[in-house]
Amino acid sequence: MRALVQRVSRARVTVAGRTTGEIGAGLMILICAMQGDTEAEADRLAQKISKLRIFKDDADKMNLSLSDAGGSALVVSQFTLAADTSRGNRPGFSTAAPPDEGERLYNYFSDRLRALGITVANGEFGADMDVELVNQGPVTIWLDTAA
Repeated sequence: MRALVQRVSRARVTVAGRTTGEIGAGLMILICAMQGDTEAEADRLAQKISKLRIFKDDADKMNLSLSDAGGSALVVSQFTLAADTSRGNRPGFSTAAPPDEGERLYNYFSDRLRALGITVANGEFGADMDVELVNQGPVTIWLDTAA
């Protein structure tokens, strides 16, 4: 699985003008299930993200996790994280998991974060979404379970 994680002061997802997910301070997580991914990758990624120490402590050092900081997560499916741009200018997405499996692992990942005590809001899988966020820091981290 691949994830692009951004520390945010706020984030929101809308579909056709309707808000589907919104958070204050926390993490914006764009997530993509890749072909061959299983629940084991989703578990590992949820654990890693929940423990990332990227929030500032009282000494202004990035030393706190999402839970330590009392933040939430906005999880949005993003199959374009599977983009292969090695041949020409049009990205290919054949390494992304098929939609049914991608949706299942997306939901499973969100549920794993919830099981870890994190408040989770979601986008809408497969929808054309508008994503708004204020990247705080800025802090942006790329994670890939295959790496």
